[in-house]
Amino acid sequence: MDSAFPKKHTSSIGRPPLKSLKDEKQPKTKIWVRWLLGVVLFSFVLLIGLVLFIKLDTNGAAKLTDDVLRPVVGDANIIRLEKLFFNTSDLVERVTKSESSVEAPRFEDQGPEQNISGGNLDVTPLQVTNGFTPIEGEGVWKNRPLKSFPNKEVMAYTFVRPDKDRSYAVTTIVQLDMSVLHMGSVAGTKQPGTPVGKPGPGVVPKDIVGSGKLVAAFDGGFQYKDGAFGMIVGDTTYLPLKNDLATLVGYKDGSLKILDYTGQDLGTDVEFIRQNCPILIKDGEMSVTDPRNKKLWGRLAAGTVDIFTWRSGVGLTKDGNLLFAVGNNLTPSTLAEALKEAGAVNAIQLDINPIWVRFNIFEPKDAGVGQYNSTTLTKDLQDGSKEYLNGYEKDFFYLYKR
Repeated sequence: MDSAFPKKHTSSIGRPPLKSLKDEKQPKTKIWVRWLLGVVLFSFVLLIGLVLFIKLDTNGAAKLTDDVLRPVVGDANIIRLEKLFFNTSDLVERVTKSESSVEAPRFEDQGPEQNISGGNLDVTPLQVTNGFTPIEGEGVWKNRPLKSFPNKEVMAYTFVRPDKDRSYAVTTIVQLDMSVLHMGSVAGTKQPGTPVGKPGPGVVPKDIVGSGKLVAAFDGGFQYKDGAFGMIVGDTTYLPLKNDLATLVGYKDGSLKILDYTGQDLGTDVEFIRQNCPILIKDGEMSVTDPRNKKLWGRLAAGTVDIFTWRSGVGLTKDGNLLFAVGNNLTPSTLAEALKEAGAVNAIQLDINPIWVRFNIFEPKDAGVGQYNSTTLTKDLQDGSKEYLNGYEKDFFYLYKR
């Protein structure tokens, strides 16, 4: 039976159906979540790709960073990326590496181990005070025989762990008898002087190579863009000296000095001068951590004071012997600690990052004057032998028999 009231007829023609608030928000939320997941996934894949690229092709990664990325994104952003990468790598090692899994550096095989008396070297075993269970050989000097010095101890090496929070921060130290060695310096074909129109030769001098007396070569300092630190070789000033920087001075008589340069007279008969960063150790005291030098480190273009990475440095003992230290997961402070443990009275940081820290030992071949076999100090260091002999873009130091 029909109602007494007429029915109202409604039609949806001409207007959209009503949607709930939930229905309106859901698509936008889904899009936002998908976008966020996509960004995270892309970033993760990119990060993994970068890590693999750096691990598998360290040279290529360094070239890409300096030649392609740095001009586009700027020095400050590159420094942030380097800090993120190296400190993340350090964090992974800190979480995953147990103290018992840490091993000694992989030194190149030099045949049967020899007893060492030291000669002019101080081979007193170093005191291990880091609180870790000692690794076999830690702090004990071993002789590295050299064909140029038969039956004479001129080079010895050991290793220490200077960071009490990082058992894996293993640092190799070499001690060299400078009474029978002479040290030289070479400016690279590009660094540090080319940006100001002063490229260097980039090779060990031909007369040294041809003499058969070349013993070793190792990395120099930072690139121009990372501080423009002073460098002088002979009569050529590649970059002018700056105050308040660690300064390594070599003299024609073979003697060496490391000092905090404040404009003082460096004397006569100077053969080379190289500056790099504030001084690490000054007159037996740790200088890297004093307030003045901490402030100076903070002003470095490279901003490297708090990055855990490969670092190298040199120091001088009270007897004038040269110490070279190199290791991964180091800061300037722990690098300085390693050098101080080995007896450095004054010390300077050299280069950083895996591609740039190097130490090559050269042995003359039996046939052919000026021809050499070369090995790296440890198996995980970059081999720079071909570049040192044929042309290298960065500055470096070399050692030869007097």
